[in-house]
Amino acid sequence: MQRLYDFLRRHPTGVDTFWAVVLFGISGVSVTSLNGAPDHHGSIAAGLAVSAVLCLVVALRRLFPEPMLLLAAAAGLAQLILDVETTVADFAMLVITYTVATVGARWASRLALGISLCAATLAQIRWPVDEPAGVARIAVVVFQTVPFALAWVLGDSMRTRRAYFAQLEERASRLEKEREAQAKVAVAAERARIARELHDVVAHNVSVMVVQADGAAYVLDSAPDQAKKALETISSTGRQALAEMRRLLGVLRTGEHQESGEYVPQPDVEQIDDLVDQCRSSGLPVDFKVEGTPRPLPSGVELTAYRIVQEALTNTRKHGGPNAGASVRLVYFDDGLGLLVEDDGKGAPHELYEEGGADGQGHGLIGMRERVGMVGGTLDAGPRPGGGFRISVLLPLKPAH
Repeated sequence: MQRLYDFLRRHPTGVDTFWAVVLFGISGVSVTSLNGAPDHHGSIAAGLAVSAVLCLVVALRRLFPEPMLLLAAAAGLAQLILDVETTVADFAMLVITYTVATVGARWASRLALGISLCAATLAQIRWPVDEPAGVARIAVVVFQTVPFALAWVLGDSMRTRRAYFAQLEERASRLEKEREAQAKVAVAAERARIARELHDVVAHNVSVMVVQADGAAYVLDSAPDQAKKALETISSTGRQALAEMRRLLGVLRTGEHQESGEYVPQPDVEQIDDLVDQCRSSGLPVDFKVEGTPRPLPSGVELTAYRIVQEALTNTRKHGGPNAGASVRLVYFDDGLGLLVEDDGKGAPHELYEEGGADGQGHGLIGMRERVGMVGGTLDAGPRPGGGFRISVLLPLKPAH
């Protein structure tokens, strides 16, 4: 049954043609059976011709609604002129009235309404009922007009409903496109910001290498041990700078680089303690703990860890409510750095975390995922059982190749 229903929906003109053939068959039987009746008007040929035209209107009503309305009106006039009484084929008048009111042009819809309101009156004038009382004739006119009026009202209601749903679909599609565009802009802006910060990190490492190289050249003859130590520092700093440069180039391949101002020192994990103190002074209770043995980390990892904590605590202040509290765990693993930021506030819908960023500059989880992905880490974020929000991050200490 479903396949049959889908087939019929894909071939509406074929369905209309089938019903037009059925209607013509019934109309033909009706016209021929009335031949020779004492109250019969018009010839059989004229009746069959008018019926054929009206059935053609039913068959092609979806393809050409306005021309079929005019053809039906012409058939009705011919029916009046040739004295062909109403037959079963006149049901096509109701069908084309509904069709034009639903999908036809506005002028055609108004014309169909006018014809519908006049058809019964003209038929009564041409073929009056036997009742001599005027009230009976008026009742017949009203009775015959009501179906046409209802067909037009139903069709116009369908037109209004379809237009309303089309407007809703268009609005939903536009909002979806706007949201996608905003997300792309957010990602591009966040990548540009990350690129600027990594650019500063690399510039800092290169500056250290230059200073160490100058020092090694200066003490090369007088203090070979110090020169060797300086060269080792240059080697380790150069490897770190190379790893950061690879990540920086990865950002610049997918977004436009925007020039920043002067180089400024970028925050690291040691400054997370200061960040927590700032949150506490602003009224947000924060429990901060460091687990494992602290050790030097790549600059990009330190910057990413700081920004993640900053973003998470900012979201807690914005969405957690007046009595919210937060906890920050910084865990040093053998091959990675773990971050766990939780709050017990009332929280906010997941979409708000996606859209709102720290201090209006970042973009919530979009920015977090970009930062974590830039250093090859993983991020898991979502509501906590029992209320609040949780952000869990693992940052590898070895650069991804």
